[in-house]
Amino acid sequence: MDGIHDLGGMGGFGAVEIEPNEPRFHEPWEARAFALNALGIRIGAYNVHEYRHAVERLDPAHYLAASYYERWLTGVASLLVEKGVVIRAELERRAGGRFPLARPAARMTAEPVRESSAPRFAASDWVRVADHHPRGHTRAPRYVRGRRGQVLRVSRRFELPDLAGHALPAPLQATYHVEFAARELWTDSAEARDSVVVDLWERYLEPAP
Repeated sequence: MDGIHDLGGMGGFGAVEIEPNEPRFHEPWEARAFALNALGIRIGAYNVHEYRHAVERLDPAHYLAASYYERWLTGVASLLVEKGVVIRAELERRAGGRFPLARPAARMTAEPVRESSAPRFAASDWVRVADHHPRGHTRAPRYVRGRRGQVLRVSRRFELPDLAGHALPAPLQATYHVEFAARELWTDSAEARDSVVVDLWERYLEPAP
């Protein structure tokens, strides 16, 4: 999904602000938001990929203005309303007013996707990330699509988030740690020696010369 959440490599946001000795939570409600999400996943109300997709579906202006745990809370509340665990009227009654929720997800259908019985690629293989721009959830960052990198390590098989993010049956696929030269991604600013390692599912990759 191409959205405001996919900020890798985007300019114009200024320097990253680092807070010395930053606490895990700044306010008690942030810890509750964290716990609510963990509980929602634990009881099977939704899965972690659905949660990530809910955050991606926030209105862009809300996403940029919200703090980290505000996004968590909005994503969790959106899923609980969508799953029928709570109703919006009750949510807003308890919140004391309008409660913004994520925009509806794109309608997706299950698609035949190969389950990895053995990894297609091996360490040191050169690969290219498919330049796809799906309407729904994906874990292929926009800044690596169409770019060439080298497999550093073959990792475990995990369910494909592109389907799991929509509560659809998701096959297990091999995942890879792929290293990209920074200049392959950002030619105008990267040092020649810099590189970026991204974890990617097999579905996203194709052989590269």
